[in-house]
Amino acid sequence: MTEPRFFRQRMLAGDKLVGTFLKTPTSHATEIVAALGFDFVVIDQEHSPFDRTTTDIALLAARGCNIPALVRVSGPDAILSVLDCGATGMLIPHVHSAAYAREVAALCRYKLGRGFATSTRAGGYTAVPMWQHIRASDETVTVVAQIEDPTALDEIDAIAAVEGIDSLFIGRGDLTAAFGDETPNPPAVRVAVEKIIAAARKANKPVSVYVGSRPDAEWLKDQGATAFVFNSDQGFLRQAAMKGLAEMRETLG
Repeated sequence: MTEPRFFRQRMLAGDKLVGTFLKTPTSHATEIVAALGFDFVVIDQEHSPFDRTTTDIALLAARGCNIPALVRVSGPDAILSVLDCGATGMLIPHVHSAAYAREVAALCRYKLGRGFATSTRAGGYTAVPMWQHIRASDETVTVVAQIEDPTALDEIDAIAAVEGIDSLFIGRGDLTAAFGDETPNPPAVRVAVEKIIAAARKANKPVSVYVGSRPDAEWLKDQGATAFVFNSDQGFLRQAAMKGLAEMRETLG
């Protein structure tokens, strides 16, 4: 497992990291995943029913288990509260332009304009001196831009070069839906993946991806991805339940 304070350092170094999405708004999945040795979790506000309170609970569990926790925020308005609650970093959806990348990066870094407070969990409830907190936050908060809109591909080199963006996350699901090609492994999506990875490489930034299977992971690793969000707590529950049910049906005849 990666200690939260070293997560950004490891990601920028290109270490192979494996995390998973958390879709269920409780503390339990965080504890279970941390105990198994995952490198990080991603609390998914965008596509699951995490609100501010349940996100806070999941982040508290992550802190208690010493596992890095990114939050895929529902929008830029959620960034400040999530960071104040002690998130290791952000996964920011629909980064469609360099201007928007600069906007969200600024919301995450004190030196770029993030709102200041130390009365928060991140600030040790005023126990951490002001400038110590500012320096530590700017050095450790990880900002990942999710590239999932075809329009982003027109500015992908500029997005990748934005100060404060640490990694590009390839949103293949949204890209597939946007291109409208129902064939397996649509060529336009593969071209988009290659273009995003080339831009990240040019900017010397790591690539993050979601994978649902080993072949998926092997292909994207070969392309140059280094941070892998594998499945989700709900996905693991469904798989285990299917397997267990099938075994019981077979046993009972």
